[in-house]
Amino acid sequence: SLCHSYSSHPFPRASYFVEDWGCKFQPSGDPYMSPTSIDYAVKSTQDWARLEVLDPPKGVLAEHLYALQLISEGLRGEVPFVQTVFSPLTIADYLVGRQKESLLTYLREDPQSLHQGLAVIAESLSTYGQRCLESGVSGIFFAISGWASRDLLTEEEYAEFGLRYDLKVLTAIHDGAFFNILHICGNNTYFDLLSNYPAQAINWTVALPGNPSLREGLHRTDKAVMGGVDQNTTLKDGSPEQVVAEVCRAIEQTQGLRLFLAPGCSISPQVPETNLRAARRARDNFGAGKC
Repeated sequence: SLCHSYSSHPFPRASYFVEDWGCKFQPSGDPYMSPTSIDYAVKSTQDWARLEVLDPPKGVLAEHLYALQLISEGLRGEVPFVQTVFSPLTIADYLVGRQKESLLTYLREDPQSLHQGLAVIAESLSTYGQRCLESGVSGIFFAISGWASRDLLTEEEYAEFGLRYDLKVLTAIHDGAFFNILHICGNNTYFDLLSNYPAQAINWTVALPGNPSLREGLHRTDKAVMGGVDQNTTLKDGSPEQVVAEVCRAIEQTQGLRLFLAPGCSISPQVPETNLRAARRARDNFGAGKC
C-alpha cells in the first residue's frame, strides 16, 4: 500500500549520513525545505584520505539504528519496512557540500583520491546496512540521487565511480534482506546499467525526460517496477480525481503485474493527505475490479 499508517512525526533527515564525518547543518527556516549545509568535510584532495570508516553503533548512526528497533517493535512483524541508504557517490556529494561541480572536478582531475574516499564510504554503508537489518528492517531503499544520469556522467564514469561501490554495499546486505528497493533519481537515467542490481524492485520517476515508462521498465528488467504517481505535479498539486486517473493509467500500463504503486521519489510535506488516500483508494478499487 502507499502508506501503512499516518504519523505526524518527522522522518529521518537525509543529512544524518554525513554528520559523523563532521558535516554540519542548520534548519533552513522553511518548514518545507531541508536543512542548510553550514560546514562540510571534504574541502581539499587531502580530506578524502582523512575519512575514517564509521562505526554505526556510535554517534548519529546509532540514533537511527535505535529508531529502527523501535519501529520494528511497534510493527510486530505485521508489515515490511525499509530504511533509506544513499549510494556512496551520493554521500560523496554531501561531503563536498552538495556542490556537484566540485565533486566532478575530483572525479575527473584526481580520481585516485576520490576512489580512496568512496572505498571508505562504501565500507561504512555496508556495515550500517547490515546493522539496519539486525535492527529489524526488511531491506534497504538504496537511493542514487541524480548521479546515474547522462546529465552528469558518462556511462563509463558511472560504472567506475558509482556501480562498483553500489554493488559493494548491496552485496553486503543482500543475504540478510528479503526486500531491497533500488531508487534511481533524476532525468536521463542509466536504467539498463542498473537494472540487474541485487534488488527486488526499481523505483524511478517515469515523467522525467529520458526515463522509461512503467511498461518499458517491465520489459527491461525482471524486477518489480515501483512508481506511477508523479510526486512533483499530480500528487502535490492535483485533485484526488486526477490522482485516481494517474493510478489507473499506471495499472493499465502494467496490467497490475510486478507493480508497486508509489511516487517516483520522495514526496513533499505539502502533499495533501486527501491525495494520498485517493491513491490508496484507486489501488483498492483495482483489487475490486473497478479501476
